[in-house]
Amino acid sequence: MAGIVLVRDVMSKNVKVVRPDSSVKEVVATMNKFDIGSIVVVQGERPVGIITERDILRRIVEPCLAPETLTARQVMTSPVVTIDENASINEAAKLMAKKGVKRLLVTRNSDKLAGIITFTDIVAKVPDMLTILEELVRPHRRAY
Repeated sequence: MAGIVLVRDVMSKNVKVVRPDSSVKEVVATMNKFDIGSIVVVQGERPVGIITERDILRRIVEPCLAPETLTARQVMTSPVVTIDENASINEAAKLMAKKGVKRLLVTRNSDKLAGIITFTDIVAKVPDMLTILEELVRPHRRAY
C-alpha cells in the first residue's frame, strides 16, 4: 500500500447529530429517516455521546420504556471514543480493538466533530487492517 492512509480519507463526513435534550422518539425517527445505525449527541460542535441501535434495544426496548419520555442524554453511551482526523487508519484500528468499539468519532482541533469512522469503513477501504480488527467480529463465547 502506497503511503499512510489517514482517518480523514476514510471517514464519513455527513454525520447526523442530535442534542442531549432531544427525545429518544426523535432520535429513532432521525435514524430511520437516514437509514443509519447510530447517531451522535453533540453539545455545540463537541460530541458528548453516541446512540446505537444496540443502545436502544438494551436501554429502551428490553425494559419496555416509552421513547417519548426519555432524552438522548439518558440513553447515550458516554464518554465517547474519539480520534483526530489526522491519525492513521492503523491507529484507528488499534484504538477500536483496544476499546472494543466498532465506531470512532473523528474530531478536529481536539473537540470539534469532523466525522465518524466505522469498522466496516476501514475494512472496506483498507482490507489489510482486518487482522487488527478481527477481535471485534469474533463471536463471544458464553458459558451455558
